[in-house]
Amino acid sequence: MTTGLILFFQSGRPLGAGVRLGLGLRMNRTKGDEEEYWNSSKFKAFTFDDEDDELSQLKESKRAVNSLRDFVDDDDDDDLERVSWSGEPVGSISWSIRETAGNSGSTHEGREQLKSRNSFSSYAQLPKPTSTYSLSSFFRGRTRPGSFQSLSDALLDTPAKSYAPELGRPKGEYRDYSNDWSPSDTVRRLRKGKVCSLERFRSLQDKLQLLEEAVSMHDGNVITAVLIFLKRTLSKEILFRELEVRQVALRHLIHFLKEIGDQKLPLDLFRFLDRTEELALSHYREHLNIQNPDKRKEFLKTCVGLPFSAEDSAHIQDHYTLLERQIIIEANDRHLESAGQTEIFRKHPRKASILNMPLVTTLFYSCFYHYTEAEGIFSSPVNLKKTFKIPDKQYVLTALAARAKLRAWNDVDALFTTKNWLGYTKKRAPIGFHRVVEILHKNNAPVQILQEYVNLVEDVDTKLNLATKFKCHDVVIDTYRDLKDRQQLLAYRSKVDKGSAEEEKIDALLSSSQIRWKN
Repeated sequence: MTTGLILFFQSGRPLGAGVRLGLGLRMNRTKGDEEEYWNSSKFKAFTFDDEDDELSQLKESKRAVNSLRDFVDDDDDDDLERVSWSGEPVGSISWSIRETAGNSGSTHEGREQLKSRNSFSSYAQLPKPTSTYSLSSFFRGRTRPGSFQSLSDALLDTPAKSYAPELGRPKGEYRDYSNDWSPSDTVRRLRKGKVCSLERFRSLQDKLQLLEEAVSMHDGNVITAVLIFLKRTLSKEILFRELEVRQVALRHLIHFLKEIGDQKLPLDLFRFLDRTEELALSHYREHLNIQNPDKRKEFLKTCVGLPFSAEDSAHIQDHYTLLERQIIIEANDRHLESAGQTEIFRKHPRKASILNMPLVTTLFYSCFYHYTEAEGIFSSPVNLKKTFKIPDKQYVLTALAARAKLRAWNDVDALFTTKNWLGYTKKRAPIGFHRVVEILHKNNAPVQILQEYVNLVEDVDTKLNLATKFKCHDVVIDTYRDLKDRQQLLAYRSKVDKGSAEEEKIDALLSSSQIRWKN
């Protein structure tokens, strides 16, 4: 590009006669004259006609440069250094600070001030100074690669940054923040796991529509999320009234309140719905949070008069009575154990407290430590059986397990022995003798005890299976003898030890002429 000084303004006026003359003169000069002229004064204003008339020169120059603006390509800006009349490069730090010192307004105001100024700028193809800052770049908020850097970047001594505003987000993304989702859209987004604000739903109608949309989706998590929002933003009376006609949402709320351990709101809800039985049950559940046995007993006493069903009322009464008994038994047994004078507590120390244990556990404990006590004592198994109306099957099963664990075989025998009105004794087991055999074997009962009870099993196949399983050889041999089954007896002979008493017994039966075998 030809070395020269090009002057322009921002007004864009037409090309004047003076500039045409100036251009003609410039074309007639030799290269040496031109360099001598330009080097004589680096920043002196250009003279067209009369060097003495500085004002007319300035006006003519403005018109000329404004006309040249149409012929200057913006792409050539990178090859030009912008210079002010003060002699400093346009955009340098000192020039930029001075020019903008009084401008505390917005960027828009700064641009308007720049447009309204008539300061004269000159362009020249001069060696580039070390400063690469452009005020226009600073106000426009962008940096051209390889050209000028913004003033803020320079002051921070950081690489060039882009201050251009962000491109507009898609409308769908702005809707997440502008909260213009409909109830159905919101519920669908919640179901997909996306975060949605429910605060925009302020009217009762919108909130109820949101709840109905959630219920129609059949998604428990979404329903619960909406119910939490309604619980926080609606009064209890309005919430209860609306949920009364929306049973699905009502059940979800009750389940949620139980999960978080809220005891007060369910009581208010059941009271509002006039569901007295559920109200009583909800109140009864609070005993689980009471650890002190005496305080729990007093609380259960207050639950006895609540409007439970007939069956539940009986259970509440039994619970209160059982805890009352447990407190008495626990205090007495702790004293006996610490004294060390009772044989059962010396041989079998207690492993845990009986307080708050279930009824079956309490009965097992009583059969283990207090089996022989009289009926009038609270810790007697018979007393417990009658007080709580424990069925015979449950009582016999529990007592058998306790006495077999202690290997008290006489107590086991007495448990199943009954007398008829003629004085004859007979063994009877309400749980079935096959279960008795299994419990006795589990507690390592002797073979003689097992064989006695295996023989009491009425079903032949069951008897043979149990006798074979628990190696009650005499029972198997006698059963095949009674069945007169020679083949099965021969087969069983191979299962007993050689030279044993069982093998000799089988051989004697097989050689006996008094038995008529079926095969």
